[in-house]
Amino acid sequence: MSWLTGLDEDDEYEEYDESAVRTRPNPKGNRPRTKTRPGHAEAIPGRVTTMDRGRYGVLVGEGTPDEHELTATKARELGRNSVVTNDVVELVGDTSGAEGSLSRIVRILPRTTLLRRSADDTDAVERVIVANADQMLIVVAAANPEPRTRLVDRYLVAAFDAGITPLLCITKTDLADPEDFLRNFAGLDIEVFRSAEGAVPVDEIRSRLLGHTTVTVGHSGVGKSTLVNALVPGAHRAIGRVNTVTGRGRHTSSSTLSFRMREGEESGWIIDTPGVRSFGLGHVDVANVLKSFPDLDAIAEDCPRGCTHMPDAPDCAIMERVAEGELGDVGRARLDSLQRLLGTLRS
Repeated sequence: MSWLTGLDEDDEYEEYDESAVRTRPNPKGNRPRTKTRPGHAEAIPGRVTTMDRGRYGVLVGEGTPDEHELTATKARELGRNSVVTNDVVELVGDTSGAEGSLSRIVRILPRTTLLRRSADDTDAVERVIVANADQMLIVVAAANPEPRTRLVDRYLVAAFDAGITPLLCITKTDLADPEDFLRNFAGLDIEVFRSAEGAVPVDEIRSRLLGHTTVTVGHSGVGKSTLVNALVPGAHRAIGRVNTVTGRGRHTSSSTLSFRMREGEESGWIIDTPGVRSFGLGHVDVANVLKSFPDLDAIAEDCPRGCTHMPDAPDCAIMERVAEGELGDVGRARLDSLQRLLGTLRS
């Protein structure tokens, strides 16, 4: 007997053939792997309105008789690309919106703007808040809680960096006069809405927001959710109260949601974000802040290379023109605003 084959010398056996070898089946299927991905030519567009633990609420057929909402998940092929509120995406799968149905987001269409923040000023990792907004409504209370100039400065820097037009809404003016606070922004061309006897001018704000996509930001407790509920009846955003001991607002909104406003044939979107007490700017490009002051940016072309435009900057063309009185009081106020915003980044 051969110790190699286990057969006696007189035994006969078939010649070895590769086809006789039994292979283990592929548990994931027998099709070979490929890097080619489907084109998804049948994908339909939609707007992301909500996000909740890996599930996305998407509005499809916007403005058509077939308009409806559905639930979707992110396709694996998107990898680490994040889907955020107000993204315009393309979907495949079951897009009927029927109860229990689930579609897949296979593409994120190019974004026009991206509002971001970081955990703190030393963290360059950005947290995307919302996509495709063209306006930012900064809601500030005249009192209870006290207005924070530095926090508003940070909102303005983030808006300028993203190319978003900032608006300012002052609530609770029946508790305090906001004039001293508003002087900090006299040099900026920002539209301001003020409450009268405690009532926010809802109709005036709604007319300004129609035709736009507006993201609301503000400290907790300033009345942001109250304003959204007034602008969009049926929004049902939770309303919090200010802590009488600390003077700080309690967080009530924990998610970013999109709501559509309608008035006749006009419509607009308002995106309510959770209240925050800090707004990191570690991701911001300083050059984008200066571009938001086009009159000063044009003068800055005469500044020496690397000019910071701060009070300690030598030979700054902007400061020289302001000192000579060429830009008047308005130019002085705008320079003060620019330096304060740049100082926010430097600090």
